[in-house]
Amino acid sequence: MSTEKTTGSWGEVPRRALGRTGELVSMVGLGGYHLGLPRSERTATKIVHAAVERGITFLDNSWDYHEGASEERMGNALKDAGLREKVFLMTKIDGRTKRSAAKQINQSLKRLRTDHVNLI
Repeated sequence: MSTEKTTGSWGEVPRRALGRTGELVSMVGLGGYHLGLPRSERTATKIVHAAVERGITFLDNSWDYHEGASEERMGNALKDAGLREKVFLMTKIDGRTKRSAAKQINQSLKRLRTDHVNLI
């Protein structure tokens, strides 16, 4: 298994291949659930910025966390300083029909303020 280390201002976060995809992502990821809790947008932005600054490249979220607030806050944080291009972004959906899945994917893209996610 391939390992690449990245150095941030706070040290190194080892990276590993994600399954058989060949994508190298940080061994530690940032989940988005807590970003939508009743805190400020500013706190969520600080959390995302600090994680990426410290070398975390794997970010995970879901369409239905806090009725979309978690994706919105993550998307707002990633728009700053080109952070979206520095991370492997994953989100989840629960739509079981082609129509509902497409609707949820489009909503997630809008909330995350991106034209693509790396994994659904």
